[in-house]
Amino acid sequence: MEPWRTAISTSDEKNIFIRGYNVTSLMTQATFTDTIYLLHQSRLPTPNERRLFDAILIGVSDHGPAAPSAAAARMVASGNRQSLEAAIAAGVLAIGDAHGGAGYECMQMIAKGMELARRESISVRDAAHRLVAEAKSENKRLPGIGHRIHTEDPRTRTLFDMAKECELARDGIAFMRALEDSAREQIRPLPINIDGAMAAVLMDLGFPPPVAKLIFIIGRVAGLTAQVMEEYMREKPMHIRIPVTYDGPPPRDKP
Repeated sequence: MEPWRTAISTSDEKNIFIRGYNVTSLMTQATFTDTIYLLHQSRLPTPNERRLFDAILIGVSDHGPAAPSAAAARMVASGNRQSLEAAIAAGVLAIGDAHGGAGYECMQMIAKGMELARRESISVRDAAHRLVAEAKSENKRLPGIGHRIHTEDPRTRTLFDMAKECELARDGIAFMRALEDSAREQIRPLPINIDGAMAAVLMDLGFPPPVAKLIFIIGRVAGLTAQVMEEYMREKPMHIRIPVTYDGPPPRDKP
């Protein structure tokens, strides 16, 4: 039977290695962001890549207790006062296509747009225009743009400005800007949200699409731990009250 293989980490009696680097050297000479990058890219980031990657993790770390992942984590913490891990796991399980998953879809869309531009020798703007028209005709939501709270997501401008400053803004960011312009022309003003900004930057950093969801999870777990601790420390058990409007049958007797 063939052995189970991994290229990520190994250890012996005295050492632990991650992608060939001794973990003790990483502990003293690298950052946690460096190590996440190393785990996924098999190399340490440059200083500018670290800055951008760190900014992404900060940008997705928390968005208030009403976000589905935080609400789920706090709900479990409200009813289960003995299991931190259950509350955090509940928050992670609330992350999916509608919450935290748009970055993955957006990276796939960017890849599709860039392939269209290359294949048909058209501009990035023309490729974005086609994808918006296609989504509009099929009544599909475009991932990575639009926000239920922000008319302009403040994290997007920061990430894109940092990418430009670090000379790492490439086709991913160019495509998302073109998509935002095309959506404004064909649908309505829809700002690039954190999922779209993260997708664009990760694409420009050379990551594959599934990593967008994984990076969201890594960053958001930091916020979930704080949300759960606040629920334990500041609120009484079973104290969460969610507004509910009942619209079922009125009180009635069994026939």
